[in-house]
Amino acid sequence: MNRRTSRRIPALPSWLPVDPYILALIGTVVLAALLPVSGTGADVAGGASTGAVALLFFLYGARLSTAEALDGLKHWRLHLTVLACTFLVFPLFGLASHGLVPYVLTPQLQDGFLFLCLVPSTIQSSIAFTSMARGNVPAAICAGSFSSIAGILLTPLLAAVLLGGTGGGFSAHSLMKIVLQLLVPFLAGQLLRRWVGGFIGRHRKVLGYVDRGSILLVVYTAFSEGMVAGIWHQVTPLRLGALLGAEAVLLALMLAVSWYGAKRLGFAREDRIAIQFAGSKKSLAAGLPMASVLFGAHAGLAVLPLMLFHQMQLMVCAVIAKRRSRDPLPDGDAVSRQAVPVG
Repeated sequence: MNRRTSRRIPALPSWLPVDPYILALIGTVVLAALLPVSGTGADVAGGASTGAVALLFFLYGARLSTAEALDGLKHWRLHLTVLACTFLVFPLFGLASHGLVPYVLTPQLQDGFLFLCLVPSTIQSSIAFTSMARGNVPAAICAGSFSSIAGILLTPLLAAVLLGGTGGGFSAHSLMKIVLQLLVPFLAGQLLRRWVGGFIGRHRKVLGYVDRGSILLVVYTAFSEGMVAGIWHQVTPLRLGALLGAEAVLLALMLAVSWYGAKRLGFAREDRIAIQFAGSKKSLAAGLPMASVLFGAHAGLAVLPLMLFHQMQLMVCAVIAKRRSRDPLPDGDAVSRQAVPVG
């Protein structure tokens, strides 16, 4: 990773009781419950949501430096390990959750739990926690980016294989929608990055609001469809508590597998930190648009496990990163990788 491409990231607090953006998501869900859009309004909201998703992935493509990604391939063992955690180990645990039906999870919540296990890793929070814990930040940047790119193809393909027709009716048509709404805009962003990359860099804060606003629109549309379809009577406080318990176990397992598995593979401390934070988390920003495309009217329940897991992973990983930041550095660890990155 070239030093000139490094950017300073805002420091995360040592404890994240509630992410403000999660509060916005919760408020959007409440709004959809009280004022769900239907009829012609639903058609308009659906069209706007489709456009917002396409814009979101165009911006993802325009932000990713192809040169940085190719440079990051030099650390291929680390990236393969993160991809294995994200798209192999996570899905295996998701499949094991079938044993929780119907006593712990309803079939619909289990579908959402499994979908959560198929979503790509995060980028920004993985980098931030890796930096806080004094890990290999450039590797975390590349690992998160590779996971997001791979997820555009792997998430819908895995969903088609593992969820079958239980979600929104996966088919060639569904996969074509993924290609048109996610992959094509992403590739367009990559192709046009030479011309629009500077503009995006200068207006990063404003475009960040566009990102988040697009996701809020997707959430409102998905949960409105769920309200109109009458799916929310299936969720009780007891079921939500059981879902949170299952997700806590899932997160603990992935944190342990990524940390001790990386140690077993011979990675240094700084690389293990990057693997743990990139390999144990799931992206809300990538998962919500995908769910809206794949699940249709069932997207409300499908994204509920992901929304809960997202907040849980932030709180738990903040504590872990803070503790690792106080660990003595082993002799020989590279100091140059302890601090750097992102935006």
